[in-house]
Amino acid sequence: SVIDEKDFQKPIIRRKALSASNDSSLATIIDFGEFEPFIYDEPEIHGGGGKGPTPLTGVLAALCACESVTFSRTAKEMAFDYSGIKYQAAFTIDIRGRLGVRDVVPHFQTVKIEARVSTEETASDLAKVVEETEARCPVFNLIKDAGVRINIVWIRQSEETEQ
Repeated sequence: SVIDEKDFQKPIIRRKALSASNDSSLATIIDFGEFEPFIYDEPEIHGGGGKGPTPLTGVLAALCACESVTFSRTAKEMAFDYSGIKYQAAFTIDIRGRLGVRDVVPHFQTVKIEARVSTEETASDLAKVVEETEARCPVFNLIKDAGVRINIVWIRQSEETEQ
């Protein structure tokens, strides 16, 4: 789409919505409308039904997905060629916060991600795309702004070594 520069100074708001339902168990069914329903749950060992990922694991997955979308758009704008990204991600949490200890945060303490980018572009060019990606990624910034220690290691991987 085309937008006049003076109009770009105004907020461009997009609204998304979903519905969710819970049957008094630890599972929650999410209805995104246009997609199949999705279930978040807790493992059986923690009292859940084990029917889906935990909500926190979903947040970690959303971070990887949002980084991918943002990286793809940024790479296209910067004429950076790559064939894919593979992520390994983990988080730590002090569950005392979830159990009601008020001076312990109930969210992630740390998030660590290894992102392997398959590309023949230079490490310097990758660093430029990464810097812009992390500045733009909504989920990355949401987690960072919550005070979570977040560490993403971006690894340039030659497309030859991937095969």
